[in-house]
Amino acid sequence: MKRIFFPAFLLVWLLLSSMMVQAQGEAFGAVRGALRNASSRELSQYFGATVGISFDGDRQNYSSTQAEFVMKDFFAKTAPSTFEIVHQGASQGGIPYAIGKYNGKSGSYRVFIKMKNTNGALRIDTMDFTKE
Repeated sequence: MKRIFFPAFLLVWLLLSSMMVQAQGEAFGAVRGALRNASSRELSQYFGATVGISFDGDRQNYSSTQAEFVMKDFFAKTAPSTFEIVHQGASQGGIPYAIGKYNGKSGSYRVFIKMKNTNGALRIDTMDFTKE
């Protein structure tokens, strides 16, 4: 019985892990596309009820509607030429995150995005833009 239980448990765990990684990749892919296209409307579809957004350490918490306008203003001032995710993963607690590089008209930014699972869907909890 023990011989069957451990391999079966391992197989189920690997399948569940791969599904979580795939869901993270899909969510971050859509976010990457929205940032590349400077689409605050598209990006806002992935915001949680409240979103923490910081620019060079000045962090504010916004409702999803307010955050959409904040990002619209940011895109108007700093339209992207490119945006790439350079690393993504999850904390030990399973919180997915991504680190990206945003190149805009007024310079480059390192972007940290943290998502939370809300009612079975990954939503943006935090976005930090740090000018390089």
